[in-house]
Amino acid sequence: MNIRNSIFAFLVCVVATSSIASSGLEGQPAPDFALKSSSGANLRLSEYRGDVVMINFWATWCGPCRQEMPLLDELYARYQRVGFNLLGVNIDDDSRRAMKMIDELGVSFPVLFDARKEVSELYEVEAMPVTILVDREGRIRHVHHGYKPGYEVKYLDQIRSLLRE
Repeated sequence: MNIRNSIFAFLVCVVATSSIASSGLEGQPAPDFALKSSSGANLRLSEYRGDVVMINFWATWCGPCRQEMPLLDELYARYQRVGFNLLGVNIDDDSRRAMKMIDELGVSFPVLFDARKEVSELYEVEAMPVTILVDREGRIRHVHHGYKPGYEVKYLDQIRSLLRE
């Protein structure tokens, strides 16, 4: 990554971490997609209909992404058995960097690769990380831009609320 790209990546993370906000996507049907996963299988969002799904868009160059991933993995481990799934969508051009990072962090949730940024575009992702919660009927209920310590408490409240519906 050259210096210009590094500066851009840093600024994107700074902007992303400065706000937790909703978007025009809330209340809309979650656009379906299929991407290759870290296990080698293709995974499709619509296969998770009936479960609450968190979609977390991230990149290896994003510090807040690295910071929140272990916390997201804890949520996944805790609630997967009661109908919660988490799909991490990596947007790096080279999936090898992403694989290295998920191995380093011990991430157990499925990680999908969106190197062409097509799914990121569908979800209007402009900065990293972006976390989206989809209800059991496949509607986007919550969209979070960025990450700061403590956001996981809001995620937990929203996951529990959606699981109770």
